[in-house]
Amino acid sequence: MDLLKTVLCALLSAAALFIIAKLLGHKQISQLDFFDYITGITIGSIAAELATELEKPWKPLAAMVVYGVITIVLSLVTNKFPKSRKFINGTPTIIMNNGKIYRKNLKKAKLDLSEFFLLLRQEGYFNLDEVQTAVFEYNGRLTVLPVSTKRPLNATDMNLTLEPEYISAEVIMDGRILEENLERMGLDAKWLENQVKSQGYKNAKEIFLGLCDRNKKLTLYKSED
Repeated sequence: MDLLKTVLCALLSAAALFIIAKLLGHKQISQLDFFDYITGITIGSIAAELATELEKPWKPLAAMVVYGVITIVLSLVTNKFPKSRKFINGTPTIIMNNGKIYRKNLKKAKLDLSEFFLLLRQEGYFNLDEVQTAVFEYNGRLTVLPVSTKRPLNATDMNLTLEPEYISAEVIMDGRILEENLERMGLDAKWLENQVKSQGYKNAKEIFLGLCDRNKKLTLYKSED
């Protein structure tokens, strides 16, 4: 009986954690700020407690819901009142600008020079003379603006006008034709079959992945077993 209760509590814990994580959104995974970090750890700890709580599982479940609601409310508040973001999320801190390192801002960001150099190297900058501006973001990431002589050339520098690029759509996946994607592009299965045969294939079943861009250029990847 106790084993059954343990299994049920573990399933309840996993389900509650999944639902709350979906409600909080992908930010919990990709870009954690200070409060998101605390919330993520706390909810995970409560979920672990819920998985083994046999007597009163509703207590840790209620705590998980409360933390989830608080996070959602704070997210709504920061979206509706931008000024509150400075208090809740913090503000970016300029660590270096125009060849000058700001010692006070380093202390404010709780960084020392070794940590600052480490963050620069992680962004691909090994020499300070390559850096125009370095900003320590509130989520713990370092954003670097290189000096103009060190950044890569772009089309504007070379006075070039380039056509905009678009994401290709999947029209064949694992041998199956995705008719909805074809319809969005104004195409049909007959057009696709003709294109597949023109590239030397019998039918779409031989194709692992087929991509089509806005210029109706079809790129096929053969299925290799």
